[in-house]
Amino acid sequence: MSINLAAGGSGAGAGGDGLSSSFPPSQWSYAISRRYQYFLDKSTPHVLHRWTAFVVFAFIYTLRVYLIEGYYIVTYGLGIYILQLLILFISPQVDPEIQELDDDGPTLPTRGSDEFRPFVRRLPEFKFWYSIMKAFCIAFVLTFFSAFNVPVFWPILLFYWVVLFISTMKRQILHMIKYKYVPFSVGKQKYAGKKVALTDDTDTVAA
Repeated sequence: MSINLAAGGSGAGAGGDGLSSSFPPSQWSYAISRRYQYFLDKSTPHVLHRWTAFVVFAFIYTLRVYLIEGYYIVTYGLGIYILQLLILFISPQVDPEIQELDDDGPTLPTRGSDEFRPFVRRLPEFKFWYSIMKAFCIAFVLTFFSAFNVPVFWPILLFYWVVLFISTMKRQILHMIKYKYVPFSVGKQKYAGKKVALTDDTDTVAA
């Protein structure tokens, strides 16, 4: 009886092992995704290294497109996507123009006497880098498929992209000037005027 139970237990164990080993692709994909996420988390504080790697990869993609003299429509789509990411990167998380319609008022300071608030991006720096790297990787892979090599007159695409870039950035800069915010502020502002006033008061008391 015990032998049968042992055999049955062994069979169940074997069946369990067979069941667990019947889906190795899912286990491999899970392990790979965990390892991939681990490297992404480790690379988050290394801003200079990440952007250096992006510049190198962008140069490789540009060199490939230049040498094969094609895939301009892929490059144009890549440029449009980069422009959208850039606008999100330099835009505040809460649009002051929309926030003014609420009772709380704008979230960004509009006067010098307002309390300083750090600039919060709509698209964080790491997500901006990650999205642009993925876009270049996808575009690089597409250059190996002749179906995406659509013959076009590339100067027209370049001219249209430049016009679109100038008009979009002009609108964004006017938005910055109107609501008095800078998307590249670092740290907390220091007001020298208060220090000067404090020094004057101290000198008066000492006299």
